[in-house]
Amino acid sequence: MGPSPSPPQPPPPLPATGRLLVLYASQTGNAMDAAERVVREAERGGCPAVDVLSMDSFDPSCLPGERSVVFVVSTTGQGDPPDSMKGFWRYLLKKDLGARWLEGLRFAVFGLGDSGYQKYNLPAKKIDRRLLQLGAEIIIEIGLGDDQHPSGYEGALDPWLLSLWESLNKANPSLLPRITDIINPNLNYLGDSKIEVIYYSCNDTPPDSIVSDSKKLIKRARLMSPALKFHSDGEPQYMLKMVTNQRLTKEDYEKDVRHFELEDPSSGISYQVGDALEILPSQNPSAVNAFIERCNLDPDCYITIRAKGGDEVPNGSLLNGSMGRIKLSTFVALTMDVASASPRRYFFEIMSHFATAEHEKERLQYFASPEGRDDLYQYNQKESRTVLEVLEDFPSVHMPFEWLVQLTPPLKKRAFSISSSPLVHPNQIHLTVSIVSWLTPFKRTRQGLCSTWLAGLSPNEENLIPCWVHKGSLPPPKPSIPLVLIGPGTGCAPFRAFVEERAAQSARESTAPILFFFGCRNEDNDFLYKDFWLKHAQDKGVLSLKEGGGFFVAFSRDQPQKVYVQHKIKEQSARVWNILCSGAAIYVAGSSTKMPADVTAALEEVIRQKGGEAASGWLRKLERAGKFNIETWS
Repeated sequence: MGPSPSPPQPPPPLPATGRLLVLYASQTGNAMDAAERVVREAERGGCPAVDVLSMDSFDPSCLPGERSVVFVVSTTGQGDPPDSMKGFWRYLLKKDLGARWLEGLRFAVFGLGDSGYQKYNLPAKKIDRRLLQLGAEIIIEIGLGDDQHPSGYEGALDPWLLSLWESLNKANPSLLPRITDIINPNLNYLGDSKIEVIYYSCNDTPPDSIVSDSKKLIKRARLMSPALKFHSDGEPQYMLKMVTNQRLTKEDYEKDVRHFELEDPSSGISYQVGDALEILPSQNPSAVNAFIERCNLDPDCYITIRAKGGDEVPNGSLLNGSMGRIKLSTFVALTMDVASASPRRYFFEIMSHFATAEHEKERLQYFASPEGRDDLYQYNQKESRTVLEVLEDFPSVHMPFEWLVQLTPPLKKRAFSISSSPLVHPNQIHLTVSIVSWLTPFKRTRQGLCSTWLAGLSPNEENLIPCWVHKGSLPPPKPSIPLVLIGPGTGCAPFRAFVEERAAQSARESTAPILFFFGCRNEDNDFLYKDFWLKHAQDKGVLSLKEGGGFFVAFSRDQPQKVYVQHKIKEQSARVWNILCSGAAIYVAGSSTKMPADVTAALEEVIRQKGGEAASGWLRKLERAGKFNIETWS
């Protein structure tokens, strides 16, 4: 969601036969993991040179100089490309790139998506089609990873990779001289880790290398982490204090949704409605301590991390010498997700090399094999096993810290839609957050790291929350543009900000009306911000019928038949059509399940009924004009 890091210069192209380039576009890290697996297998097969880069770190004008490229592309929202792909994709769409621009380039594309969505793997399909249009030659057909598969995306990745290696070897045997090592890997062979950790005692660490400022400490730790090389935004923009932590749903209701107010007591916060707030959560100190103890590490020693054989940390930051030292326990707490995220399959493969108990070694090798893939998926991903839990399940394993740093999932920031207006709250940001909790297939309770941590913070405590403001996917509307807002559940969050802002604007200038469709299960249990909406729907409020607006609620479980926001849109078809005819923009936010598709279908039905054939393609035109925007989350 945030600005991309400055793109480094791509490595100079090697001779056509000598290099395999892997470019990935990842939002949550899955595509990066898949890309790194492509690289590992290529290296195992003896590829003379293989490089992996995020798409926003590669200059697309250099693409014609490559000969073999693998693209690994994930999907976000409703079929949108990841942020790191957007600049690359814009370049590929340039009109002056001819049909022979990529002549001589051979490529393969693997997409990661979810077949439960209408635009399944759309970014991967689009890049595959565009590369063909520009004259590139396909190595093998596009691979489509599916979250719905019993083994997740790896269910498609395994056979696709085998086909990729066989096709590359057939065309150019010198690219993979040891292809048999890919097809029949020797699980007893352990390569080197890509990083090394240098340890210092407290006494060996000069006082001037110890950072006490929280912002600088976070920046130092995360710059040093090899797993966060494309995820670091530097030091937090703000360290905010929790001043309000209010439950919005009924106390005994199964869903816990909170209203949080975060404040910078010393200055204003620069943001717009439609923006998102990214938060770096704190891990439970007892979990961090348990991980350090399980791995026999010294929590009080200081460390520096650098690339093997190099004098810099892996992402090129100049944190060397004493100025690059950080306490081990601090590094783990700020960069390594030890008690929330599940490790990848490669983690189990490396674990097997350090298991001293034979039965543990056999089980880990089985998990790392193609035959054990489905069982690993059930044990690991479906059960949301954490790194700490996995290590505790295999007590004979003692992995060196270098491997743990390299393979433990990174501690990632979480993004939330902002639900306040800076016109009304210049030094505050409000959030509407569902506290995540679920049961695994074996009935183990799991909790979301960030939402649970936020819910446990007491207002006005000393805890400060590291935050970054990023542009969201809902552009702030001009006061003169009428709005149709559709936001069931916590999808109402950005629209609380829209309504609050327009109300403030209407006090000093003429503003256009708003139609808002909200949905929840029950009026008594989860009618979020009920008093806020009703206040703005009265008299001359921005949601009032008198002013041409309206507020309509679908309570899905308060009657025998289920009623959703799409039903309310059809009920109010005349109002919807009238406001659309006056130039309204449409905004949709909420769960990325069926809701966006159902809402879009309802709007299309209203437009077809009221506008006839002349109105066909209305929504597509609005979308092209930037007036039909959807923001979803899982």
